[in-house]
Amino acid sequence: MITGIGVDVVGLERFARQLERTPRLIERLFAESERGLGSDSLAARFAAKEALIKALGRSDGLVWTDIEIVPDEHGDPGFRLHGGVADVVAAHGVKRLHLSLTHDGGVAAAFVVAEGDGATGTGAGVTDV
Repeated sequence: MITGIGVDVVGLERFARQLERTPRLIERLFAESERGLGSDSLAARFAAKEALIKALGRSDGLVWTDIEIVPDEHGDPGFRLHGGVADVVAAHGVKRLHLSLTHDGGVAAAFVVAEGDGATGTGAGVTDV
């Protein structure tokens, strides 16, 4: 059963300007494994983190760096959750997270579906939690 859906869109130029003006944002928003990526990829990951928060319906107590976007064995994006974020996801009864990312046409976008029934299956961007 779907327990949450989240979507977010980020303007690529605006995001790149923010990173240039405030370089410490990278440390505040991204896990160490994400920090070496280009600004378009970081924008997509930021959108994914925002979309996850929307799918959960809350952001209180969540730390940005506890949400890590990682590729699976096929190169498709998924989540690796740490600390309080992992606890919140578990408390919501979420068993699987589906993630789709894109960056094109001046925007980065992410779509997240949270499942709570433990359904099995395979697909791009699917994370078992």
